[in-house]
Amino acid sequence: MTAGKGAHVIVVGNEKGGSGKSTTSMHLIVALLKLGRSVASIDLDVRQGTLTRYMDNRRAFAAAPGRRLPMPVHEMIEARADTASPETPAGAARAEEDRLSSLIAHLAPLHDVIVIDTPGNDTGLTRLGHSYADTLITPLNDSFMDLDVLARVDGDSMRIIGPSQYAEMVWKQKMTRAKRDNGYIDWIVMRNRLSSLDARNKRRMARILRELSARLGFRLVPGFGERVVFRELFLHGLTMMDLRDVAGPEGLTLSQIAARQEVRTLVDGIRFASLARGAATG
Repeated sequence: MTAGKGAHVIVVGNEKGGSGKSTTSMHLIVALLKLGRSVASIDLDVRQGTLTRYMDNRRAFAAAPGRRLPMPVHEMIEARADTASPETPAGAARAEEDRLSSLIAHLAPLHDVIVIDTPGNDTGLTRLGHSYADTLITPLNDSFMDLDVLARVDGDSMRIIGPSQYAEMVWKQKMTRAKRDNGYIDWIVMRNRLSSLDARNKRRMARILRELSARLGFRLVPGFGERVVFRELFLHGLTMMDLRDVAGPEGLTLSQIAARQEVRTLVDGIRFASLARGAATG
C-alpha cells in the first residue's frame, strides 16, 4: 500500500509517556472532521488505549438527546496471541503487526486521512506504525527531560552530543518507508505545554530544537499551550473544536479561543499531498 493511493497517514509518536499524543491525535481528528474530511483513527497503545477511551467518552456524551458530534471510523489493535502459537510472544507481536498492515490497506482507499496514535514505548508495532506515516507528529513537552527523547545534550556547554534512540528509530523507519514504496515521511516536532512566560530554559530549548531540526530533518511547528482545559475535555470526549457547538460562541473564553487557534495552526502546518488546505472551523 502506498500513501498516494489513498488516505494521508498521520502518525502521532513519541517514546516518552505524558507528551500529549492522544490529546493531539483527538484534536487533529475532530479538526479534520470539521473540515469535511473523511477520517479513520487507529489506536496502537494496546495497554493504555487512551485514544480509544477518549472515543468511548465522546460516544457517551453524544448519546444524550440533542447532542451531535462528528466521529471518525475508529479501530484499536487489540493485544491477542497468534492462533498458531498462542503462547509465543513473538507470534502475538507478528499477529498485531499483520493486523495493522491489513487495517491500513483496508482503510486507506475509504478515507481522506488516517490518524494513528502510538504508545510511549518502542515495540515492533510502534515501529511499523511509524513506517506508514506520510506525516509524523512528535509532541514534545517544553523541558530538557523530554528533549532527551530526541537528542543527548551536554548540561554544561548546552551542546548536542548526538541523537537519542527515538530519533534513530525514526530515521530507520524513514528508510523502511522509502524501500517499501519510495515514500517520504514529513517529520514535525511540536513544542507542547508551552508557558506564556519568557524564561532562559525556554530560549535554550528553542535554540537547540532549531539546531536539531537541521541535523535530524524535522520541521518545528507551534504546539499547544499549558491549559488545564485540554485535560478536562477528555472526560466528555470533547476537543477545543467542539466547544462552540457545546457552549455557543458567547460561552468561549479568551483562553479557549486561543487554544482553538493553536489547533488550526497545527492542521495548517501539515503538508497534505492530496487535500486542499484550510483552517479548521466549527
